Amino acid sequence: MQEFEKSISFDGRDIRLKVGMLAPQAGGSVLIQSGETAVLVTATRSSGREGIDFLPLLVDYEERLYAAGRIPGGFLRREGRPPEKVTLTSRLIDRPLRPLLPQWLRDDIQIVATTLSLDEEVPPDVLAVTGASMAVAMAQIPFQGPMAAVRVGLVGDDFVINPTYKEIEQGNLDLVVAGTPEGVVMVEAGANQLPEQDVIEAIEFGYEAVQDLIQGQRDLMSDLGIELVWEEGPAANPSLEEFVRDRATEPIKKVLLQYDLDKKARDAALDEVRETAVENAIAELPEDDPLKVATTEDSKAVGNAFKDLTKQLMRSQIINEGVRVDGRKLDEVRPVSCQVGSLPQRVHGSGLFSRGLTQVLSVVTLGTPEEAQDLADDLNPSDKKRYLHHYNFPPYSVGETKPLRAPGRREIGHGALAERAIVPMLPSQEDFPYVLRVVSEILSSNGSTSMGSVCGSTLALMDAGVPIAKPVSGAAMGLIKEGEEIRILTDIQGFEDFLGDMDFKVAGTDTGITALQMDMKITGLSVEVVAQAIRQAKPARLHILEKMMEAIDKPRQELSPYAPRLLTLQIDPEMIGLIIGPGGKTIKGITDQTGAKVDIDDHGTVTVSAVEAESALKAMNIVKGMTRKLSEGDVCVGRVTRIIPIGAFVEVLPGKEGMIHISQLADYRVGKVEDEVAVGDEVVVKVREIDSKSRLNLTRLGIHPDQAAAAREAAAQS
Repeated sequence: MQEFEKSISFDGRDIRLKVGMLAPQAGGSVLIQSGETAVLVTATRSSGREGIDFLPLLVDYEERLYAAGRIPGGFLRREGRPPEKVTLTSRLIDRPLRPLLPQWLRDDIQIVATTLSLDEEVPPDVLAVTGASMAVAMAQIPFQGPMAAVRVGLVGDDFVINPTYKEIEQGNLDLVVAGTPEGVVMVEAGANQLPEQDVIEAIEFGYEAVQDLIQGQRDLMSDLGIELVWEEGPAANPSLEEFVRDRATEPIKKVLLQYDLDKKARDAALDEVRETAVENAIAELPEDDPLKVATTEDSKAVGNAFKDLTKQLMRSQIINEGVRVDGRKLDEVRPVSCQVGSLPQRVHGSGLFSRGLTQVLSVVTLGTPEEAQDLADDLNPSDKKRYLHHYNFPPYSVGETKPLRAPGRREIGHGALAERAIVPMLPSQEDFPYVLRVVSEILSSNGSTSMGSVCGSTLALMDAGVPIAKPVSGAAMGLIKEGEEIRILTDIQGFEDFLGDMDFKVAGTDTGITALQMDMKITGLSVEVVAQAIRQAKPARLHILEKMMEAIDKPRQELSPYAPRLLTLQIDPEMIGLIIGPGGKTIKGITDQTGAKVDIDDHGTVTVSAVEAESALKAMNIVKGMTRKLSEGDVCVGRVTRIIPIGAFVEVLPGKEGMIHISQLADYRVGKVEDEVAVGDEVVVKVREIDSKSRLNLTRLGIHPDQAAAAREAAAQS
């Protein structure tokens, strides 16, 4: 294929699309580049498999260390298990792409995005999203695109398209907007308590840039002479639809109007309607009846038709009557209950959050700095991660049985969203040096467990005594769109999520938003409707926050007695070697003597950790003594280490000696040094002089009794 290229510029930052150069046997491929970051995205379609009743779309994002000019470590010297960032980027590509593909499609479709070059300035993830759209179009896969994505940052008071890593880190917003010509199709954001209006303006700003990228794809497709493909799915059986509608409409309506039914009871009632009103009626038809023959050949036809009718009736009830299946108004939150300290203090903090039938137990563990997650193998410029949020979704949470497996993409994604919502409110490492791990166990799921995890984590952190700046709550918004009629739902439950058009999660404090995640099942939504959903989420968040504050209104003052005690001290980096000692002998000796662990980073931050506060304090006092810089006139307690004819040497600090001249041992003439002191004696001395070579000259003269007492007390504490 002939090579073609298209460039789109945003304030001097170019995005270049190149086709016809790489991966000629893939269905479609594009190299998308910005700065020196380049991502190859391919799309390939193969024949469907028997028995598949869902869209088999597989999206894989690959990072190669050669992209940053690095060689992998380890024995094999090749990339191993992908980091969490890879999974999250795969989801970022998948989420805006999936609703634009026909849901009836059963052919295998695979999108592979590979980072070939990384300049550690431009993040590759949003490039991969836009590249996926172009690759799918080139592969002639049915697709309601083009689609594109941009990142929006906030530098000072100005929004920036596709900011650098540094700009993201220094700003108060990290927003990804994906859209189609019809509207916004996906939003992902982390923010530092930004007001709703600022976030809305950022989404609008990003969507305008998305339109430029969409036009760039159209121009490139025109150069290539290709058009988007769309195929209508297999026609539904009108006879079956009419049969189901005639017999099941009124019974389904009656079930949907029984607002007191919980999820399990409602599902059981609908199953009974399907069986008695539809399946039994079909079973009574003659064997040669076309309808019976058709449903025999397709065992899932009846269930699909019944599901479609249920969806239509539920949506119609919301659009026309403004009432939901559980009787709530459109902007009403389910009953909320909160508890803290649900588990014994052996765990460092716990919070139990319930909203309707959704129940989340979050548990906090406080760890030492060395337990931070090392991200050094990730291509993205990060150091260590001190806040970890892990989300577990066991099958019993939805009343099912299935094998327990390692966390999947959904679990990783939900955990990352809850983590992002909490991070802006965490204390700095200097103020609270602990590594924090929160595990959210989903005990019962009926809608928005990720936002339940945000609330449960906040409760657990405050219960653990973590001094978060403000509590964070979250709510999930839904949407029903029928033609021009749109209804936004507050706090959607599972039934509404499954049959609705949007899942929009909004988390934040009483001041502003800290995290967003919006996914669509339709091909786009106007910025105005997105803005309405964001505004409608605020009173829901504040209501939930009020319920949380009734359980605990501020972080506890005391940590769990089973949490490690951490003390920190900043020392001169030049003294790091003194603390460590030859071969680590000194630092190991402190641990053996006190039972506390001592860690030192390259910047001179000393962290002492121990289960008991007394052990940590003892070790810290030793470190303070070793790194203390004495001045003339300082009084301290030391131990005589050796004697020479003209005086005695005294160790006043660990590894630091000074000499008392014989004339400074007493206020009278001393004949022999041994007449006054012996090796091993503890003596109170004052620094008389520090010479040009930093040697200490000590004296026992002119020391006030109060100074001597203070020195002995300090020595006793250390």
